[in-house]
Amino acid sequence: MSEAASALPRDIRIAFIGGGNMARALIGGLCRRGAEPGRIRVAEPQAALREGLKADFGVVATASGTEAVADADVVLLAVKPQVMREALGDLAASLPDGALLVSIAAGLTSSQIDRWAGGGRRVVRAMPNTPALIGQGATGLFASAACDEADRDRAEALLGAVGACAWVEEESQMDAVTALSGSGPAYLFLLAEAMQAAGEREGLPADVARRLARQTVAGAAAMLVADETEAGEQRRRVTSPNGTTQAAVESLQADGFEALVGRAIAAARRRGAELSAAAEG
Repeated sequence: MSEAASALPRDIRIAFIGGGNMARALIGGLCRRGAEPGRIRVAEPQAALREGLKADFGVVATASGTEAVADADVVLLAVKPQVMREALGDLAASLPDGALLVSIAAGLTSSQIDRWAGGGRRVVRAMPNTPALIGQGATGLFASAACDEADRDRAEALLGAVGACAWVEEESQMDAVTALSGSGPAYLFLLAEAMQAAGEREGLPADVARRLARQTVAGAAAMLVADETEAGEQRRRVTSPNGTTQAAVESLQADGFEALVGRAIAAARRRGAELSAAAEG
């Protein structure tokens, strides 16, 4: 993972198509890094979301996608995969010729985005995850062949406003990115949920089990980020021979823990490919 390759130019014009949670996170991150709110436009059909974005960040919010993309240097596509084709069809004639398109829609390929936007477009696919909402996101990125290094820098600076970024060079790997980090926070939440329930079954009060489970997951995750040592080595460091942790880890492995995680990520990857196929209608 890397930090943003460079800061976005202060005079860059960014249009967001969709003003939901992920767009809000990105806008907040950009504003914290010094982007000029007046150069950020957001097209969002829900009036309450528009007003919230204007009040909180001072950006230009409109119901019109055509108005939002006028003169934009970067257009970030933050609508659901199921409506992307229609949204781009409505915008294709209005998109500036030189605009970089950055899509955060799961499953949709760069060629689909390019085709639906009228063809001849430079497209970057990005898959951020929900910790982006607190500036702790992990984003996988892929650039289409039409993109140059400046496009990659712009995309990484944009997504780097909410966390760390990593590039893949084969677009087929984006479904694996979605399965690993895009869906990954849910796996940790499920683990915390299961740990809390197990603690309660072992006799802990619910509030104690909840607090300990949540902080244990959060603390261990922070150690992974703070220390570049491989996760396997960090696990071995806290697993004393013949101790309680070894007993627990051996139980997990005997029940096929690693294989279970592998099957879960494979299932998510397959679903991403299905979303792409379904989007063709």
